[in-house]
Amino acid sequence: MDFDFTDDQQQLRDAVHKWVERGYGFERRRGIEAGKEGVPGFSRAAFTELAELGLCGLYIPEDDGGLGMGPIEGMVVMEELGRGIVLEPLAQSLIAGAVLSGYAGAELRGSWLPRISSGEALVVLAQQERKARYRLNACETTAVQAGSGWALTGSKNMVPAGDQADAWLVPAMASGKLAMFLVERTAKGVSTRGYGTQDGGRAADVTLDKTAAQLVTADGLTALEHAVDIGIASLCAEAVGVMDQTLAVTLDYMNTRKQFGVAIASFQALRHRAADMKMQLELARSMSYYASLKLNAPADERRRAMARAKYQLGLSMRFVGQQAVQLHGGIGMTDEYIVSHYFKKLTQLEMTYGDSLHQLGEVSARMQETAGVFA
Repeated sequence: MDFDFTDDQQQLRDAVHKWVERGYGFERRRGIEAGKEGVPGFSRAAFTELAELGLCGLYIPEDDGGLGMGPIEGMVVMEELGRGIVLEPLAQSLIAGAVLSGYAGAELRGSWLPRISSGEALVVLAQQERKARYRLNACETTAVQAGSGWALTGSKNMVPAGDQADAWLVPAMASGKLAMFLVERTAKGVSTRGYGTQDGGRAADVTLDKTAAQLVTADGLTALEHAVDIGIASLCAEAVGVMDQTLAVTLDYMNTRKQFGVAIASFQALRHRAADMKMQLELARSMSYYASLKLNAPADERRRAMARAKYQLGLSMRFVGQQAVQLHGGIGMTDEYIVSHYFKKLTQLEMTYGDSLHQLGEVSARMQETAGVFA
């Protein structure tokens, strides 16, 4: 199999890399985290800059105003954003673009896809509930028909940039079956409570009280599984970028920090630990490629691939983050030094869309299902 990137994909990578390096940077990120460009943890200006690069429309067809690209381009972009630990949730625009273009009717597509692609509208997935524990089919939010539309009642938690989004994709139970809806932030009965997250970003709890909503698809579980799988593949790529940069900063520190008159990179025990970090990074990279390549596979095959990839990424993220902090010593824990921010990002990514223990259970369950088919 050819794993070489095309010229277009490499140019896309270079464009995002330049923006991260020159237009974002660690100091700007710290300012965004502190709320210097709006609310703490989110900058609408930075999100608009991402949209101006065309990134919000990666998964949106050209007829709907997007770029019509695929998972490999998404992977390339998310890797580079991971290197800069960018706070703005571009992956949510990728999810929204793919879900609406794949499941919504013509009217909803025409109303939202061009706006998502241009960055005018931020639409995020609001699926997590307190009692769900990563289970996608566990949903207490309800939807009832109200005239020609729908009314939703319930709460969603840990919604990425939820109080800054223009709309949410909300799964809810309708007549005993999970369906997917689009809810606008300006709708009556909406309330949000925003807060900072561990990695410096922003999330919110969203409460709906008989809130008007538009039906995206009655087959909500299929759409939700697809949305979460896009999120997992994006997360895996982002994590590879974070780990790659974490290792680079750690090696640079080891080559400059001296103990007993020599660089600590000359100590064999520390060199072995750095080599183990590199091994975990490359394991993670290969599984990220695997996840992206399987993103358009049939649902069962795709779901198995995402569980496997997320499990390995979870192990790698924990190992690389912990080793980086230990190899830096006390400086690795300070807020002024970038490694602590890499560590916090990796820790949060490991918990998103199912932690390692949950994904191990998913891998086991899907292996049993496959064994049953061939029994």
